[in-house]
Amino acid sequence: MRAALWLVSLFAVAVASALLASSNIGSVSIFWTPYRLDASLNLVVFALVGILLTLHWAQRALTALFELPKQAKRWRMIQKERAAHVALLDGMAQFMEGRFLRARKSAEAVLVREKSLDEAGEVLEHAAALRCVAHILAAESAHALQDKASRQWHLDLALKEPSMSHASIRQSLVEGSMLRAARWALDDRDASESLLWLDRLPQGVSRRTLAMRLRLKAARLAGEPSQALDTALLLIKHRAFASEAAASMVRSLVFELIAKTHELGQMQRLWARLGDAQRQSTDLAIQAAQHWLVLKGDPVVARAWLKPIWVRLNQEPQKFSKVQELKLIQTLDSSLTGVESQDEKEWLIAVEAAQKANPRSALLQFLAGRVCQKRQLWGKAQVLLAQAAPLLQDPAIKRQAWRALAELAEQREDLPATLHALKKAAMD
Repeated sequence: MRAALWLVSLFAVAVASALLASSNIGSVSIFWTPYRLDASLNLVVFALVGILLTLHWAQRALTALFELPKQAKRWRMIQKERAAHVALLDGMAQFMEGRFLRARKSAEAVLVREKSLDEAGEVLEHAAALRCVAHILAAESAHALQDKASRQWHLDLALKEPSMSHASIRQSLVEGSMLRAARWALDDRDASESLLWLDRLPQGVSRRTLAMRLRLKAARLAGEPSQALDTALLLIKHRAFASEAAASMVRSLVFELIAKTHELGQMQRLWARLGDAQRQSTDLAIQAAQHWLVLKGDPVVARAWLKPIWVRLNQEPQKFSKVQELKLIQTLDSSLTGVESQDEKEWLIAVEAAQKANPRSALLQFLAGRVCQKRQLWGKAQVLLAQAAPLLQDPAIKRQAWRALAELAEQREDLPATLHALKKAAMD
């Protein structure tokens, strides 16, 4: 469309010029004593136009001629810049291939070519960013080659380079370099150094998934389960792990943290930090309740932690393994003391109801018998424990059942029954 408009305009100018020239009878006289030169006005106009066009094109030709050295210099700079970029891409490709020595040489070649550009007086806008990326690539290759001195040298230079680059990319380069340094320290099994690098990151960067993953690994390596648990819970909130992997990780961290807890206040704070999903975990709740009782904590608290697990056992017993059911029964037995309280009465009713709903369960019979024994319901306890003791599979809880029967027989002053129960407990 534009070409058509230019063509129409050119024809219009040609037609107008022809009309003006055909009807123009003027002339121009030039006097130069003793000479006189007469020429038509049309010829003079065309001659002036021709002279102006000639001068214009001559000026452009001279300008292009004088610009040739600058253009050659610019071309050489572009070629050197392209060569530096090609070397950088080549180094990245070789690093991905596992050719770390070649990758480091390519990164160093980028630095050499950029330096030659700078010495020639040609400064690239992104020169600082280019040097920083080349230093990081060289440091990565040195890390893979276990050359810590070279890695540290390139890292120090990489952290200095962004100060000379644009503000838009400066922060990204510094943060990326620090994250790489944290990962290198983690690969060297230096957890404290890795955590130090991560602590230097801005708050927004430290909450990124990559930074939190590094912090989780460093905290676990440093033997700090509390920090690792906080980080793991944040990662789970960001959906950084699959559900099964997240549950397994949190469970192992909580187990480790429980083992290192020696005060009731610490134990309560740990339980408060856990989410609903973790509190509903069978293994976690049982382990926490057992440790709480070991610390001489209030049994009411332990039973409150176990209450959801107990309800789920009665509703969906098929989802519990034999080991989990055994641990739950043992922990509940330890937490029920026979004290006159509303909570103990409610648990007595709940245990009896569960035993009647599942009369074939030896573990429930054992728990109901133990609760009755502690509540001084001797007859009912005798019947339930006598039925459960021969059927129990676990040796420890079987011995406990026989010892309880021996105590009941001793209270009745039934010496043969006492000796029989003690003999059974010793044999099992």
